[in-house]
Amino acid sequence: MKEIRHLLVIHVPPQKVYRALVEQKGLASWWTDDVTAKPEENTIAEFNFGNRYHNEMIINQLVENRLVSWECRVGDPEWIGTTFSFDLEERGNDTILRFCHGNWRELTDFYASCNYNWGYYLGSLKKYCEEGKGYPFKNRD
Repeated sequence: MKEIRHLLVIHVPPQKVYRALVEQKGLASWWTDDVTAKPEENTIAEFNFGNRYHNEMIINQLVENRLVSWECRVGDPEWIGTTFSFDLEERGNDTILRFCHGNWRELTDFYASCNYNWGYYLGSLKKYCEEGKGYPFKNRD
């Protein structure tokens, strides 16, 4: 199976990054502002991107300040069954974020587009954590 991987350094402690990944307010500040989510395992988080995309992720695993893991249950056919992990490592006053969107069945143009967009949104996450303002879907040019 294919994977999209990104690594970035966020200049804040892991606690702040973790909250941005699990709390509804945090997710709405960097990915899409049309989100419904609770920071609890085995719950469904819903993400809407205008009229184009509706995704439902089961929250598989939460390890406070260390790991957030989802699986797509509803969404684009190429996303269904894919997995998402946000691994956090504390390094001094910084957080190393290792992101993986895995379990892709094949390399397609949509896969390539998602790779580009994940880079964009992970940059938004970094900006939100460091500066207090990301650029989620609603505000995207």
